[in-house]
Amino acid sequence: MCKMSFKKETPLANAAFWAARRGNLALLRLLLNSGRVDVDCRDSHGTTLLMVASYAGHIDCVRELVLQGADINLQRESGTTALFFAAQQGHNDVVRFLFEFGASTECRTKDGGTALLAASQYGHMQVVETLLKHGANIHDQLYDGATALFLAAQGGYLDVIRLLLSSGAKVNQPRQDGTTALLKAANKGYNDVIKELLKFSPTLGILKNGTSALHAAVLSGNIKTVALLLEAGADPALRNKANELPAELTKNERILRLLRSKEGHRKS
Repeated sequence: MCKMSFKKETPLANAAFWAARRGNLALLRLLLNSGRVDVDCRDSHGTTLLMVASYAGHIDCVRELVLQGADINLQRESGTTALFFAAQQGHNDVVRFLFEFGASTECRTKDGGTALLAASQYGHMQVVETLLKHGANIHDQLYDGATALFLAAQGGYLDVIRLLLSSGAKVNQPRQDGTTALLKAANKGYNDVIKELLKFSPTLGILKNGTSALHAAVLSGNIKTVALLLEAGADPALRNKANELPAELTKNERILRLLRSKEGHRKS
């Protein structure tokens, strides 16, 4: 259960936040044991000591706070939790520890973010693996429709993409605007990512947003990306929503020759 209840800060809370942020376990323990700092005290944004320590990766401070009764699933105003911060920053030891004490994978931020989406977006493969083992939903989406696979593709994180695809991620799941993981990778020229995505038969045609991965690749100017997509069966004769052929989006002679060659082969 994710919670957003607020408790009042004590005058010594700032010192406790400093200790949690810097990993000063002795000071943090001293303040907590004094009885004058609530273990779940918050700053003006709803941030807790546990969130701060988790973000910084100070496992000893995280352990101390949890053992002193910190509520693991409290949420900041933005909806973020200690687990979210640990996952976002790639602190797998903290993530594993929080799961031992009941961390929830279901808490969402205001934009729909989850710990899995954050770990995928920042390329933390081991954290993604830990989250999936503890029940994170591989089909989580931001409110704009972006999936873990989409976010990993956007960053070019090949190892995360392999893990997500082998765990059942949907290769063609689009964002609300119609953009897919393949189109995003084509736009950025992440050829290793494209090779991996192509193993799972992604859509090569015109997407809901009115364009294709090939159009995106041509616009990016990456000839290797264009060649990869053409080899996989992308059609250079498809027109986008503006009625443009891929060849009409570039003046790069090498790309134009490649497109014309492929179109000639298709006609023959």
